[in-house]
Amino acid sequence: MDEGYLKFVMVGHVDHGKSTLIGRLLYDTGSIPKEKVREIRHICDSLGKEMEFGYVMDHLEEERGQGITIETTQIFFKTKKRNYVIIDAPGHVELLKNMLTGASQAGAAILIVDASEGVREQTKRHAYILSMLGINQVIVAINKMDIINFERETFDSIKTELLNFLKNINITPSYIIPISAKEGDFIAIKSQKLPWYNGPTVLEALDSFVQKERPVNKPLRFAVQDVYNFDKRIVAGRVESGLLKKGQSITVLPSREQTKVKSIEEFLKTPEKAEPGKSIGLTTEDKLFIDRGNIIVNSSDSSFNITKSFRANIFWMDKTPYKLDTPILLRCATQEVMCRIESIIKIIDSSTLELLDNNTGIIKNREAADVIIKTDKEIMIDDFLEIPEIGRFVLGKEVTVAGGIVKGKTI
Repeated sequence: MDEGYLKFVMVGHVDHGKSTLIGRLLYDTGSIPKEKVREIRHICDSLGKEMEFGYVMDHLEEERGQGITIETTQIFFKTKKRNYVIIDAPGHVELLKNMLTGASQAGAAILIVDASEGVREQTKRHAYILSMLGINQVIVAINKMDIINFERETFDSIKTELLNFLKNINITPSYIIPISAKEGDFIAIKSQKLPWYNGPTVLEALDSFVQKERPVNKPLRFAVQDVYNFDKRIVAGRVESGLLKKGQSITVLPSREQTKVKSIEEFLKTPEKAEPGKSIGLTTEDKLFIDRGNIIVNSSDSSFNITKSFRANIFWMDKTPYKLDTPILLRCATQEVMCRIESIIKIIDSSTLELLDNNTGIIKNREAADVIIKTDKEIMIDDFLEIPEIGRFVLGKEVTVAGGIVKGKTI
């Protein structure tokens, strides 16, 4: 088996079969404990239903009652080639913010479409977000082929419509696979019910993808979460990219004060280094004022951007429209700063790709916008395509109303 794992996000319109496909993937790879299978069978029997693989993911009582996936959930399985992490993202239109959060962590995606319903607006919105996030390893799974008697004509029609849309948002799907998640056709095994299709199964397609490179060789970004004063002062946070090493010269942003890492602290451990994804503590040789929201970088690094103005793509997800120059909270990693959208370059309808009037100074629900953001104080950001961990942000305080990515160079 290859080292590491591949994270992929499962997206698509509500009720098009994401949870069922995930349950089937887990079942077919032997990743569901026997007691869980018995539990699912018992639940389905009590509801007077056949075995439903969707209950593997929709395990909350609230979700079972509503029949929709509410949270963004991560779950693991493995093939002979490697380990996988599935990010199950909600399909319901009001839950786009959860989907955006989930998709931003993925190196690949499965976009699922119901063969009996075809391409829907939410299918297109989710595809647009995949494009916005730069995910280019995409499987389109046209599901519920059993409902349409595995007809090739319907499959080809949906395929043509979707390809025309995806072309306009610069997504070229790696595979378009006809499947039945419920029956298991072309998930792990090929099926005689689809003699006209000679491509791979979903698992074969996933195994052909390249794992997202871990950001070990990228510049150091350590997001400070808190500072604790015990017998020594420990700066707690997460290594977002690069390597943090004992003895390393570091710069604290935005103050630009410099010091060295005296020690790296883990529970009952004092490691010599910490890699991306690690939440650790560190102590410094000098007494500096370090606080939540600071970003620590390597002192030899000059690639960082500290700015009060930058260009971004945002996806507005609130029923209340945004009016130009309205103050709003921006959160990037552990940084929080008030900001305003200073100007709107263009607004796009995320499902039709129609260019909308941007002279009104208003961004409405489910619209995507290319904007210039002005912050009240300096913030440290990266181009999303270079260092995604510090290149994505959300807008809103108690409630997230928009997600965004830093686009191109800062101003």
